[in-house]
Amino acid sequence: MTQAFVAIGSNVDPTLHLRQAASALRREFPTARFSPCYRNAAFGFQGADFLNAVVGFETQLSITALLAALRRIEFECGRGPQDPKWGPRAIDLDLLLYDAVVGSGAGYVLPRPDLTRRAYMLGPLAQLAPEFPYPPAGPTIAQLWQSYPQHEAALQRTGLDLNAPDASAAG
Repeated sequence: MTQAFVAIGSNVDPTLHLRQAASALRREFPTARFSPCYRNAAFGFQGADFLNAVVGFETQLSITALLAALRRIEFECGRGPQDPKWGPRAIDLDLLLYDAVVGSGAGYVLPRPDLTRRAYMLGPLAQLAPEFPYPPAGPTIAQLWQSYPQHEAALQRTGLDLNAPDASAAG
């Protein structure tokens, strides 16, 4: 089994869309576990704040099949195929790490190139998988987070728990 980590975020009715996505991810990947959720400012455009988390799970899917599954879940949760890259989104699922794979292919680069430069990805990942080594054999995710310029990490932890079994139905 391969360990995958995916960033999950929304700034359009984010509580609803994150809960929907969490439910879909748990159905598709039963081992899914989620970091705490954080609020942070939109990045790359002016817009409502995002809620972000990271989900980790085991999978037997290839990278290509995993990316297709993530796109399908985004679509089910309200993201349209024509939605702009830098704009408001109902849901955004970005593959960060796929075991120790380093490389690129159709629609991906691993590890995700901006992972170590984005607090909204690295911070939640450090909460979820602190001892996971940054591929191929780098420092741990916790070590990367400790060296991150914390004055730039404007993350506010929320009370939203995506690990709750009833997260998709909770109000």
